[in-house]
Amino acid sequence: MAINEKNILNRLYFVAGCMFIFSLLVVYKLIDIQFVQGNQYKELAEKRTIKNIVIPANRGNVYSADGSLLATSVPKYDIRIDAITPSNKNFEKYLKPLCEALSKFHGKSSAYYQQNIRKARANKNRYYLLARNLGYSDYLKFRNFPLLKLGAFSGGLIVEQTTKREYPMGGIAQRTIGYERIDEDGNVTRPGIDGAFGVKYLRGVNGIRLKQKIGKGQWKPIQDFNQVEPQDGYDVYTTIDVNIQDIAHHALLEQLEYFSADHGCVVVMETKTGEIKAISNLGRTSKGTYYERLNYAVGESHEPGSTFKLMAMVAALEDKVIDTSDVIDTGKGVLSFYGRKVRDSKNGGYGKISAARAFEVSSNTGLVKLINNSYKNNPTKFVDRLYKMGLNNKLDLPIIGEGVPFIPHPSDKKEWDGLDLPWMAFGYGVSLTPLQILTFYNAIANDGEMVKPRFLRDVKEFSKVIVHFEKEVINPSVCSLETAKKVQQMMKNVIEKKHGTAHNIYSPNFSMAGKTGTCQTEYWIESKRYISSFVGYFPADNPKYSCIVVIHKPDYKKGYYGSTVAAPVFKKIAQKIYTDTPVIDTVENLDEKSAIVEQSYEAYYKTAQKYKTIMPNVEGMPAMDAITLLENMGMKVKLIGSGKVIKQSVAKGIKIRKNQIVVLELS
Repeated sequence: MAINEKNILNRLYFVAGCMFIFSLLVVYKLIDIQFVQGNQYKELAEKRTIKNIVIPANRGNVYSADGSLLATSVPKYDIRIDAITPSNKNFEKYLKPLCEALSKFHGKSSAYYQQNIRKARANKNRYYLLARNLGYSDYLKFRNFPLLKLGAFSGGLIVEQTTKREYPMGGIAQRTIGYERIDEDGNVTRPGIDGAFGVKYLRGVNGIRLKQKIGKGQWKPIQDFNQVEPQDGYDVYTTIDVNIQDIAHHALLEQLEYFSADHGCVVVMETKTGEIKAISNLGRTSKGTYYERLNYAVGESHEPGSTFKLMAMVAALEDKVIDTSDVIDTGKGVLSFYGRKVRDSKNGGYGKISAARAFEVSSNTGLVKLINNSYKNNPTKFVDRLYKMGLNNKLDLPIIGEGVPFIPHPSDKKEWDGLDLPWMAFGYGVSLTPLQILTFYNAIANDGEMVKPRFLRDVKEFSKVIVHFEKEVINPSVCSLETAKKVQQMMKNVIEKKHGTAHNIYSPNFSMAGKTGTCQTEYWIESKRYISSFVGYFPADNPKYSCIVVIHKPDYKKGYYGSTVAAPVFKKIAQKIYTDTPVIDTVENLDEKSAIVEQSYEAYYKTAQKYKTIMPNVEGMPAMDAITLLENMGMKVKLIGSGKVIKQSVAKGIKIRKNQIVVLELS
């Protein structure tokens, strides 16, 4: 009996000891959780219920050269209400006035909103949507609605801000200016200027806002302000001229539609600086309409055809293996190489003509004979000259997706064969993008100095210039001045001489120089597919702008030669630029033009002094300048569109009255 009692006591002692040890462990763990790992567990708990939400910064604006808005970030707001946060007193006091304000804004009845908000409160809905995607002015209205104006804590106001990228010019130059592209994973990329300069200048610094989880995957802002305010990105000012851009876009579109072409592009570049004044890329849809589908001018490398004859001619003149006066026999306009034929567009050929004339009439056999006879024993010399001129190098543009140029070299046994040299002479077997071709032509117009195409002028923070972009020279001399002058004259003759391939676009009112190009493409599919092009500059003797037009796969039955399809677009652009923004050929003409402008201004000034209220001519002025002038005269201005003034409702010279309304149509 005593032994049993002792065993029981031992067991009790053992159990008590275990319980004591267990108690010590519990106390230890509590102390560890509270004081040692407390912060860690607290952070884990808060992460599940509270977290920092990134507030994207507004991207900077993109402007044209004259300050017209091309791309901007517009803030958008979603307004919600935490239906259980307001006190009963405030809820009952302000619900009806709030619903009346919502009814006036949205158009639905006040009773509809009263019923739904009461239901949200009964269901403990802390995230009830009142309005989505509001602009800034409407957002301010909502903040002053009854109940909501009490703020986040007393009124239950929840504001969620996002930004949307908008492009005031619509589809014009969209591929160059930029746009938002969202892939399958939700990642956003921005091709064009908006993307190229986004990280460095436009993107800004994101902010942070603290939010609390309120169930069902919903997060509510804890406070009515951001913990870290986002910093907007810088604004970038491009080289794009909206007037020239509009001209180029519509001239290209009209021609694409007429010829039912697959796609095409136009680029206008300022000769001396390399500034891109206009760039349009239009592709055809299945419905026959056109839009900015791809950036063909920058990204599409293709065989240039006869526009490459300039490069071949410059190389041969620089190497002094030919001269412009050399006579070449084009025979009957047909040559054979390894069973392949080179043909002239003129049946029967051109007979014996000079090297310069072969260029002007774009004789394939003439150029092929000149280049093949001069370099057949040393093709490396020819290709090395092309390389020295930089034709094998990319332009290293900031815009992503530049096409890679291809010019085969005799040292590459896999790429080079006996056809390469003669075929290169008239633009086959090589590949360049339209912008790369234009850059070389621009160098010739610039007496040999090759400048890099440039899309930006300035980066600004408000009116403060952060970065200014200057002209960048790629090659100070792609050729001698002597060679440049010779080919400049040949390109003038292409247009001005009776039998030049682009004599159809000759105008006695302004001078142009350039070269046509017609190249077969996708000939393995069918024989009637062509690339039609024209590239040149104007005025011919004092170049201000260079321009390239490339149109792919026009309707063969309507026409396919570069002179017929592409050259008229070049002329239309040049003519409109001359008309809208006169380009002066000589210093004497510039002085004469200045004198005319001064005389016109003096005449207007005298009239204005006499009558005090005479309507001026504001056509061609930027909208903001026109508004300032007219409002200072006491008029009320209404605008249609954006850009420069193209039409005014009150004619110049008409006497005006105070508070008279004038409507300005903008480009």
